[in-house]
Amino acid sequence: MKRTLPCLGIAAAAGLLLGSPTFVATAHAGVNPAPPVIPNRIFNVINYGTIGDGVATETKAIQSAINAASAAGGGIVELPAGIYLCGPLQLASQINFRVDSGATLRMLPLKQYPGGLKDPATFISGEKLHDIAISGSGTIDGQGADWWPYAKTDANAKRPRMIHFGGCDRVLIEKITLCNSPMFHIGIRSDNVTVRGVTIHAPSSTDPVTPSHNTDACDVSGNNILVQDCNISVGDDDFTCGGHTSNVLITNCTYGTGHGLSIGSYTQGWVSNLTVVDCTFNNTETGIRIKSDRDRGGFVHDLTYRNLRMTNVGTPILIYGSYHEKTKPFKNMNDLTGKDAAHFPAKEVTSLTPFYANLTFSNITATVSSGHRAGLIFGLPEACVTNVLLQNVNITADKPFGLFFAQGVRVIDSHITTPEGVPPFDTTHAQMETPPH
Repeated sequence: MKRTLPCLGIAAAAGLLLGSPTFVATAHAGVNPAPPVIPNRIFNVINYGTIGDGVATETKAIQSAINAASAAGGGIVELPAGIYLCGPLQLASQINFRVDSGATLRMLPLKQYPGGLKDPATFISGEKLHDIAISGSGTIDGQGADWWPYAKTDANAKRPRMIHFGGCDRVLIEKITLCNSPMFHIGIRSDNVTVRGVTIHAPSSTDPVTPSHNTDACDVSGNNILVQDCNISVGDDDFTCGGHTSNVLITNCTYGTGHGLSIGSYTQGWVSNLTVVDCTFNNTETGIRIKSDRDRGGFVHDLTYRNLRMTNVGTPILIYGSYHEKTKPFKNMNDLTGKDAAHFPAKEVTSLTPFYANLTFSNITATVSSGHRAGLIFGLPEACVTNVLLQNVNITADKPFGLFFAQGVRVIDSHITTPEGVPPFDTTHAQMETPPH
């Protein structure tokens, strides 16, 4: 029998999915990732045969230095000033892979990279490690320009990630500059992760000369995650996390081009206790984005976005549970109206239905690029977004802020400024409360 729940049944729906009779909000936990503990022994790659001239392939020598450090119980693998052309590397526990100032580690170009477009390995990888770091004031260059067109022209082509760690504990990426990865720059599914003082750059996906594709900057899922003091402009998500993620703090970061700070699209399990504070966005496609779908959802709750400044962004706040709905009028969320959304069909609630609850947006100022909307919170008929606070949110845009299938939305001391004759909010199946003045 088909079973759907009305919007006001969100609490019961959350309890159904979580095996709990009622929904109880959880407090934001402190985020303090445990740092890696690494011996202060230095293994300089020059001593293992590197040349650093940007011509010789240095993979074997650099891997030898990593292996030697691991055999000794850990240490610092140091790349001094120079240019090192290299293929895939395997990190080990208790290793700090340090790229010094003046050093550039370059991924082998597409024509030389092992596996090519069929089966390329991640450039720097590790599984089930502990106490690992990538640090230094140098640069890791992915030389991705030759790879990027295949994202559009060859559905079977594969591209390597720059950095990937899975199932690890106590991970630090600090001060390094990462640029032009063939695909994701950082992809981590681990606990106790710190990404601090990192610069990540690639052309936008709309760059008129060399657009990059799927060059996500910082994809980190897990428990106890800190992203701090970073400068990021890429061709896809500037940050994203998937399901089974909790206790995340993103603070004092500057974002340029890219798809903004995302959650999803896979949110199976849960995403909870995420805080974004004191960040700026300039020319970003989206500021805050939560995306999922009925075949990949989970319970996303207790999220706080505070003290954010956005300039010329495409959509400051974009939250929806129908990521793969490509039929008109849902293909372009920027043009979707409440009248359109009113006819969106309900479906059965399952363990993969996306539920969003307890979202706080405070002290946010945004100017929106021409022709775009102030924001969109678009739940599902069977799973409305619930318990949303917009406090001191000031947005100037050409189109309204859409609230579709949303309950318990409180708007306090906020102003959505639109052209004369354009209402600030466009709503359907929404419950919005504004206090009396």
